[in-house]
Amino acid sequence: MNIFSSDFKLGILGGGQLGKMLLYETRKFDIYTKVMDPSAEAPCRIACNEFVQGHLMDFDTVYNFGKDVDLLTIEIENVNIDALEKLENIGKKVYPSTRVLRTIQNKAKQKLFYIDHQIPTAPFSRFAYTSEIKDSVAHGGIAFPFVWKSAQFGYDGQGVKIVRSLKDLDNLPNVECIAESLIPFKNELAVIVSRNVQGEVITYPVVEMEFHPEANQVEYVLCPARIDTKVAIKAREIALQLSEKLQHIGLLAVEMFQTAEDEILVNEVAPRPHNSGHYSIEASYTNQFEQHLRAILGFPLGCADSKLAGVMVNLVGEEGYTGEVVYQNIEEIFKLSGVTPHIYGKKETRPFRKMGHVTIIHKDINEARIIAEKVKKTIKVISK
Repeated sequence: MNIFSSDFKLGILGGGQLGKMLLYETRKFDIYTKVMDPSAEAPCRIACNEFVQGHLMDFDTVYNFGKDVDLLTIEIENVNIDALEKLENIGKKVYPSTRVLRTIQNKAKQKLFYIDHQIPTAPFSRFAYTSEIKDSVAHGGIAFPFVWKSAQFGYDGQGVKIVRSLKDLDNLPNVECIAESLIPFKNELAVIVSRNVQGEVITYPVVEMEFHPEANQVEYVLCPARIDTKVAIKAREIALQLSEKLQHIGLLAVEMFQTAEDEILVNEVAPRPHNSGHYSIEASYTNQFEQHLRAILGFPLGCADSKLAGVMVNLVGEEGYTGEVVYQNIEEIFKLSGVTPHIYGKKETRPFRKMGHVTIIHKDINEARIIAEKVKKTIKVISK
């Protein structure tokens, strides 16, 4: 199949910042792209060949969009899987497959998959409705504290809450959910695994993630993770084991806990480019977005090693600011060596909304982390 500078059309469901960064690579290769997103102001609209405004969960909209492309991929899991399955049935290539998406889209099914395939994960209970949890607590089924997670449609810290008392359950939506044991971890880690259509598999180095304590969003991603080599090897082995069981095509970002005893527990996964891999744009021989394209198009995978240590800093909207965005003091970071800002193209900011990120590369990971702290304290994402 002739993909470059041809009539080949790649469809992307979701037009946010992940899609925008994927389009950096499609434009590099001159691959024709068609993108769909619910928002007329989606970041992808300026970089794709065709942009369609449409609801990603609507069957007819997704199906009709997919009929017009040669290969379909995603930048968000919340899409209409029934429509994608019908597209597969008429011969369209969809990566990741609907089989993988059905497993991952629902956190309860995802956790059951781990249990069925001996993937280490935190103990949990599954509930059809949040209201059932109080009865379970009363009868000794589960104990405080635990982590409540909505089974579907959670993202960027939404749909997740630490529950320490019955009162904490009061304002949660009454939806299908899981209650997961609160793990006393010492590090949150992630491994990105890439798998192409021929079955070639490569892992990126283990990264370390530091989260905002209130928003439950990643603030910093460090590569390589500052952990013992044996722990890093174990994390990559478990990520590879999970990848093998899922048999996904494309990228699989595996988020993990490193416990106090150095055990590795899988938290959750995403079958697409991921926030934990943004550092790779500047720090890796092959960034995660190019790697995703290589994988789904059936090309040999690129080297996933790092050229230098990298730290990614998320730029999110400051609390107390909503409206037309201003990146206060951003010009100051252009004075710093090895520092690269990425602005996502969202015109409106609100508290904790992801608006961009900054990558810091350096030969020393600890020095990169110090610079990252300076960047975080310098830039303020506010409104006019």
